[in-house]
Amino acid sequence: MRPLLLLVMLFATACAPVIDGAAPPPVAARLAGESLLTSDGLALPLLRFLPKGEVAAVVVALHGMNDYSNAFAETGTYLAERGIAIYAYDQRGFGANAVVGVWPGTPHLAADLLAAVGAVRSAHPDVPVHVLGESMGGAVAMVAATSAAGLPVRSLILSAPAVWGWDSLNPFYRAVLWVVSRLAPGARFTADGLNVLPSDNIEMLRALGRDPLFIKETRADAIYGIVELMTLAAASARRQYLPTLVLYGRRDEVIPKAPTWTMLGRLASPHRVAVYREGYHMLLRDLGAARVRADVAAWVLDPGAALPSGEDRDWQGFFTGARP
Repeated sequence: MRPLLLLVMLFATACAPVIDGAAPPPVAARLAGESLLTSDGLALPLLRFLPKGEVAAVVVALHGMNDYSNAFAETGTYLAERGIAIYAYDQRGFGANAVVGVWPGTPHLAADLLAAVGAVRSAHPDVPVHVLGESMGGAVAMVAATSAAGLPVRSLILSAPAVWGWDSLNPFYRAVLWVVSRLAPGARFTADGLNVLPSDNIEMLRALGRDPLFIKETRADAIYGIVELMTLAAASARRQYLPTLVLYGRRDEVIPKAPTWTMLGRLASPHRVAVYREGYHMLLRDLGAARVRADVAAWVLDPGAALPSGEDRDWQGFFTGARP
């Protein structure tokens, strides 16, 4: 009985996961040089990839967990050459921001996206705007799109969206994460030993390993925070009404196909799904990324047009097991 009482007392006095501040109001921000100035005065590092000529469309791009805006360097160049402007910013808590590694909270992340879209729409008032979210960025886009403010864009492009929420986790893992995030929120974990390959582009992965802006060790409360975000994103599928392009790789070892399939079954919006036979999690940086980028460009310029890769045909079989 005594150990049980000690455990109860420990839980009762445990500290909560650290979150970097409360949510700002979702009001318009502005673009200022190499920064996105948010409604609460934060300057988020910003990359712009602008066409030399007329801008046919604009994409606001959101990177994944522990990553930053440079994730879209090659994609941004590719799209800009095709008349599509792309704005990618370091989400708060990541990249070159002053506070890095501390989970900023889902409301902050969603509000920043709403602000970014407002700022980009002001800069390009007569051009359709789309949101491209990779992994965690896709989850942020889904949550923002179903917020009270809504997301005034033409479409969502979700590349391997992070929708692996609490109900998809083993109960033991759920319990351990809950305990560790409260007893030791600052404990740091690496992916060493997980044997997970996020991409077949090994040179790119090695470069990320050397990149000081790519987070290598993740705090326990940040892991808790991303699972909370993924849970909200998965639940939001039933309330998604923006046209949506979902991209997924058959070899994705990061976001399992089961929760992805569940999310797709819930998705209320008109949507198209492309499943790449040789694709991993980092589809836009894989060795076969050219096919994915071409599909993104085709969708942005004309959401009704066929995807050049043809990978949006017979994709259900991958999830249901009807086809290899």
